[in-house]
Amino acid sequence: MVLFGALMNGAGILIGTCVGLFFHNVSEKMKETIMNGIGLVILLIGLQMAVQSENIIVLLLSLLFGAIIGERCQIEERFEQIGKWLENRMGAHQQTSISRGFITASLIFVVGAMAVVGALDSGIRGDHDILLTKAIIDGFVALVLTTTLGFGVVFSIVPVLLYEGGIALLATQIDRYIPEAFLDAFIVEMTATGGLLIVAIGLNVLHITNIRVANLLPSLLLVGLVLYLTSSIGL
Repeated sequence: MVLFGALMNGAGILIGTCVGLFFHNVSEKMKETIMNGIGLVILLIGLQMAVQSENIIVLLLSLLFGAIIGERCQIEERFEQIGKWLENRMGAHQQTSISRGFITASLIFVVGAMAVVGALDSGIRGDHDILLTKAIIDGFVALVLTTTLGFGVVFSIVPVLLYEGGIALLATQIDRYIPEAFLDAFIVEMTATGGLLIVAIGLNVLHITNIRVANLLPSLLLVGLVLYLTSSIGL
């Protein structure tokens, strides 16, 4: 089944969140220290991904035009609106954490090489190993995030399923129309672009910056187009 890997990824997040709820009574100082640790790891992961870029121009143009589209569409604000709606549905006592948990977890789980490459493998080769590995990793991350950000983390399952499931379904046909060499280059540059977004998430978690990362998400979709155009003119 093409969507098996994506569904297992969602299940991993669900299990991690449920387990994390049993550890919610930790002190605020411990939560702060845990989040700082998470932020540092996120930062490292993002840097390792970002340095893989083989064409900085593709990276720059993708982020530039992605930011313009994201700001015009107000993606970050729409995420916040969804979070606030969830807060209202869950009750006033949850309002301090659901929105932040939903947004932070969604960005961490969606932006990354494993989500893209794993979904492509599921669709093209029917190989779900990468997404199954990601499900285990995301489960542990969801556990830790839940102890600090609360139950809102579980709602990140929805964008994860839509993102990975959509890529997997598209990938069932993509190899018929896109040359393998271009697809490989696309994965490299998308990984690097996603890495920079993960760096931004890490900086936000550490309270160093307040980057509207969701408004940069269109850059991931533009990588293919920018790569094609730059290759056509020899950049």
